[in-house]
Amino acid sequence: MQKLYVGNISFRMGDQELTDLFGQKGDVVSAKIIMDRDSGRSKGFGFVEMGSKEAADACIEAFNGQEIEGRTLRVNVAMDKPRDDNRGSSRY
Repeated sequence: MQKLYVGNISFRMGDQELTDLFGQKGDVVSAKIIMDRDSGRSKGFGFVEMGSKEAADACIEAFNGQEIEGRTLRVNVAMDKPRDDNRGSSRY
C-alpha cells in the first residue's frame, strides 16, 4: 500500500468523490479529506491510500498538476508526520 498527499482540493469535493477520482487508476484502500474541526469545512487537502505502489505512481502521474473542479491538484507520496521526542520536556 502507498499513501498519497493530495493538496489544493476543491472545497466542494468530498471523500467519495476523491475515492471515485483516484479509483480510476487503481484500488483505493481509503480516502479522507481533512476537515477543520471548528468550522467543519474542508481544509483543501487530504490523503488517499492506494492498494499498490504502481497504482499510487499512476495517480501521481495522472493527477498531479491536473485541474479538477477549478483547482490544480498537487499529488505526491505522503511523508510521515515528524515525531517530537521532546514533547513536554525542557531543554534547559
